[in-house]
Amino acid sequence: MKWSALVAAMAGAVVLAAPLAAQKTDVIILTNGDRLTGEVKGVSAGSLEMSPVYVNGTISVQWTSVARFESDKLFIVEMVDGSVYTGTLAVTETPPGESLRLKLTRVTGVVVIVDTKRVISMAQTSDHFWGRFNGTVNSGFIFSKGNQSTQYNLSSTIQYPRARWGVQGSFNSSLSSSSGSDVSTRNQVGLGGRHLMKTAQWFYSSAVSFLQSEEQGITGQTNVGVGVGRYLARSDRSSLAVIAGVGWQGTKYDQAVGAQADQDLALWMLVADLNVYRWNKTSLSITADVFPAIGDLGHVYFGTNATYYLKFLGSLTWNVSFYGNWDTQPPPGFAASDYGLSSGLGWTFGDW
Repeated sequence: MKWSALVAAMAGAVVLAAPLAAQKTDVIILTNGDRLTGEVKGVSAGSLEMSPVYVNGTISVQWTSVARFESDKLFIVEMVDGSVYTGTLAVTETPPGESLRLKLTRVTGVVVIVDTKRVISMAQTSDHFWGRFNGTVNSGFIFSKGNQSTQYNLSSTIQYPRARWGVQGSFNSSLSSSSGSDVSTRNQVGLGGRHLMKTAQWFYSSAVSFLQSEEQGITGQTNVGVGVGRYLARSDRSSLAVIAGVGWQGTKYDQAVGAQADQDLALWMLVADLNVYRWNKTSLSITADVFPAIGDLGHVYFGTNATYYLKFLGSLTWNVSFYGNWDTQPPPGFAASDYGLSSGLGWTFGDW
């Protein structure tokens, strides 16, 4: 597999997916009469995150302080009963002592009154294909003259969310070299999708990934899995989901490391996915995978990816990432694990 071609393809997808700079034409009129003009970056059941034209950054505005809200942006609103709506939002009259209500005008023109107390999450979307993409591109580079060592890491995540389903693609590439030692590379590409069931807590899940790890002597490994997942906790600030299912793994080994036949295994699949975020501030994403081999007791594959983001200037971020792969029964002469930690700068686009 030509990993350089995959790098180029991912970079091209990011360029195509990144939307044009949004116009700051959203208007918020507060209950005290103040008028704010800018770009709404995110919404939740309790507040809006806005980037005013006169502020280099974002501010948080409580819905209870908003008298009028004017925006032509579309939002996806998920309710606790499993209902999902897409449309524009506006403030509507709320009886004293009751939770705030919003008026959502769907793309069909139908108006729905939304009780914010029953909202699971709100996310910004678009009526244009390319405008629906969210994502981030991260990179890090270290060079040391003393031992002529070089390390780099390049990663990207792209999301395409819709009302009841979503797709996410990811890419991670790392290289490490130093004087007197061989170059070590690791490349991983993943694609996954989720589709909500009738209730907002349960969903179908599918995923496919490709791995190359020089440390483990893996020239190519393909993983395919399908399963059913459940959100154990979910709000506009965090989510925790678990997935159980079955999968298949095919592995090709580097014959220069040792004479090892290709492996094809059926696997059980257990996944835990944690996301904690705050618009235009910080976010933490952790995914842990466990793949016990079916019919081979004690043979288990583990994998994890974790990334912490901190936005500090517009769409620029500082990030720390960790990756790891473990095999409890690797072939003789092959490494049982490959893991690493990297830090660098990144750039986000869309509603990330």
